[in-house]
Amino acid sequence: SALFNFQSLLLVILLMICTCTYVRAVAPRLIDRNKEGFLGLFWMSARVGERLSPWVAMACVAMAVTLLAQ
Repeated sequence: SALFNFQSLLLVILLMICTCTYVRAVAPRLIDRNKEGFLGLFWMSARVGERLSPWVAMACVAMAVTLLAQ
């Protein structure tokens, strides 16, 4: 149902990026062994979270503010 609501889709994407980045920091072998295919999405999400961490953090704060304002 998150596909039909844009705000929910953004929330799912942000949570995936943050979770993959955290898992890669704690156990890098778990994420790094799957760089291709469908599981490669988790590796790419971890890379986005590492390289764009200030932007991802601002997006998380903005999403939190919008959810609390509702």
